[in-house]
Amino acid sequence: MKILFIGGTGNISGAVSREVLSQGMELYHLNRGQSTQMEGVHVLQADINDPEQVGRALQNHTWDAVVNWIAFTPVDVERDLEYFRGRTGQYIFISSASCYQKNGHYLITESTPLYNPLWDYSQQKIASEDRLMQAYRTEEFPFTVVRPSHTYETVIPIPVGGFREFTTARRMLDGKEVIVPGDGTSLWTVTHAEDFARAFVGLLGNPQTIGHAFHITSDEALTWNQIYQILGDALGVSPHIVHIPSDFICNVEPSFTGTLLADKAHSALFDNTKIKRYVPGWQATIPFYRGIRRTIDWMLGDPSRQWVNTEKDHQIENILQQFPH
Repeated sequence: MKILFIGGTGNISGAVSREVLSQGMELYHLNRGQSTQMEGVHVLQADINDPEQVGRALQNHTWDAVVNWIAFTPVDVERDLEYFRGRTGQYIFISSASCYQKNGHYLITESTPLYNPLWDYSQQKIASEDRLMQAYRTEEFPFTVVRPSHTYETVIPIPVGGFREFTTARRMLDGKEVIVPGDGTSLWTVTHAEDFARAFVGLLGNPQTIGHAFHITSDEALTWNQIYQILGDALGVSPHIVHIPSDFICNVEPSFTGTLLADKAHSALFDNTKIKRYVPGWQATIPFYRGIRRTIDWMLGDPSRQWVNTEKDHQIENILQQFPH
């Protein structure tokens, strides 16, 4: 099977690339050549937004599946429709579980309404899905949607001072206070990228997935208190947690509104029946306590991976100073 990834070396896509290669598929990455390339991957060097470069790179190629890991807007989708009409048996759009209407939906399925009025990122993903459905209905463009939710391997899956930064982890190591939104008892789902990858590869080239959307998540349910405590355990410290209501955090620092109020202020557990039906035998097997230890060991192994966002750290301090505790 011949697969093209636009991107392919990120937190999720890197794990999927390794899984694709392990399955003996022929994998190409289309990117600008600025990332460390993976052994066994064919590299097509081009800027996806430069039609001339892309035209040269894709010349004479057709694909069993194309996956765009870095498409965010309907403009990106429109560009890809032009590039890949008639050139691929499947186009996979990476959307986001942040698109789901979480308030009032405790257990999320793929039929849960897509509605997020507070976060432009999610609104653009929803609009992109709509455009692909239109292309499917009017011209049979063979699309599949995948919606990850807080998937980690090279990032820390917490809402304040985490993900691509080491800010809250450093605060824990330094014995400083860290913020947990709300009372820490709402339930959340974090998924290791290797578990995600094993399910994702089962969708590649599968004609039964055309026109469908899937989320791929762990079945493990954790409270935010547990997530922060397990992160502290991985770091070898007991975190000094301060619980602060999400609306207070966002009133003091509005930049948190998208990732927090628009997404992580509500419990979110996922029904994975659909992906298990289409990828028989798949099951997430890496619990958070094991996965995050691997992530932390990887980060501590290289100082360049321990980026502290000084602006975010100042925001955390500002919130803590204004919150009476």
